[in-house]
Amino acid sequence: MKTLHNYISGTWMSSRGETFLDLVNPTTEKTIAQFPAGSADDVNAAVVAAVGAQAVWSEVPVADRVAMIESWADQIMEHAGEIAELQCQEMGKPVRLGRSFIEGGAAALKSGAAEALSYPFKQTVDLPNGSQTQILRRPVGVAGVVIPWNFPVAMTLSALGPLLAAGNTVVVKPSERTPMATARLFELLDEVKLPDGVVNLVLGDSRAGQPLVSHPQVDLIHFTGSVATGRQVGAEAGRLLHRSVLELGGKDPVIVDADVDPVATAHAVAAGAFLNTGQICTSMERIYVHTDVADRFIDALVSAAETYTMGDGFHDSTVLGPLVSEQQRQIVHRHVEDALTRGATVRTGGEVPDRTGYFYPATVLTDVDESMLVMTEETFGPIAPVVIVSSFEEALERAADSTYGLAATVYSETPEHITEASRLPAGVVWVNQWQGGGPECIYEPARSSGMGATGSTASFDAATRPVSVHIAPAPKSPATETTAETAMQ
Repeated sequence: MKTLHNYISGTWMSSRGETFLDLVNPTTEKTIAQFPAGSADDVNAAVVAAVGAQAVWSEVPVADRVAMIESWADQIMEHAGEIAELQCQEMGKPVRLGRSFIEGGAAALKSGAAEALSYPFKQTVDLPNGSQTQILRRPVGVAGVVIPWNFPVAMTLSALGPLLAAGNTVVVKPSERTPMATARLFELLDEVKLPDGVVNLVLGDSRAGQPLVSHPQVDLIHFTGSVATGRQVGAEAGRLLHRSVLELGGKDPVIVDADVDPVATAHAVAAGAFLNTGQICTSMERIYVHTDVADRFIDALVSAAETYTMGDGFHDSTVLGPLVSEQQRQIVHRHVEDALTRGATVRTGGEVPDRTGYFYPATVLTDVDESMLVMTEETFGPIAPVVIVSSFEEALERAADSTYGLAATVYSETPEHITEASRLPAGVVWVNQWQGGGPECIYEPARSSGMGATGSTASFDAATRPVSVHIAPAPKSPATETTAETAMQ
């Protein structure tokens, strides 16, 4: 059985704690590895290493920093298939799907770092009387990066590009459910010439996460996870007056207008609801469909759901892997059962399969309303609850009625409706293409879905601290000045 270790100052180190945790494959329900539960001593060693490396790293020319990060990205790209297999073993994501996101993460690491080449780390403003103001963007210092289990590799890489390119050093704490694939990323650093201590890895659960968040020498916390934990992280960062970037849960709505193709749209919505077994923060968890197209849309959505075959993610035919744990499956099924007791109808799925592994079928529910957990709390599973509405305005109103505000998707061909949709309280609004956009995208979650803008230049704004340096001519005393006239006398 594999035993995982921490990566600190360029060296693999055993934990200073005495407790280890089992890593369970959610497909086979068998233990595949052991890893440290985490300790304050582990975290402190990693932070001390990051602090020691930061001054040196920040003095490395930007172009050289970017080149080293890009070299790491290239190594990850070469090993994407292998990393995807590790990810499949620890959280169930089908290998083919996982590889595509790992390759996307490597590309994001590279493009995020490359943004530093054009980012204005220094701006100069000339003022009257020969004075000048320089606006310098300096690295924040040490960043603690806490990553969830649903996209452990892609989310780690997308966070690290701007942080490292801006001159910060980092301590990464992956989820205790997905330490294996993340650890492999750090093994690939053997082929890259990053200075020791620039990137560090500490494994464990809250016994590693809490000391990292509360460490006095961690200047920025970049946290992705649940709302409940995010509130605790934000409160601790506020107590220490440290910066935090929080991307938390979502209960994303999707609106299907009367003028779209209901069958094509249903297949697009199926992907938004069931991809990664519904374990995506921006998964479509509330579907509002216009009554004029509702019957055809629901029939097509049911048909699409039934094509999402469950199985081992190593098989190419598998579309739906298992949920990450039995605990997560219980949450998903509890939401379905709550909906049924309150009058919902199961159109397909909705039952725990009698098989090994934490599987749950793609499920479509109708006759749902806002009294049900499946419409108000984050489900994080392959559940598509559908509400029939009489107008686009009703759909907008109900879509906006949520404590969350991560993202929203609207399918419409009516220009006025598209304009109205842009006012939805969300960090991202996708129109006619879920997960659309490119690396230039900048967003900040709304409401309880988080705080702190990221993407493109906003990620560098978050990773740096602006300093203004005003330079004026040195003062001179009139009594000591020598004029041309006195000099000739």
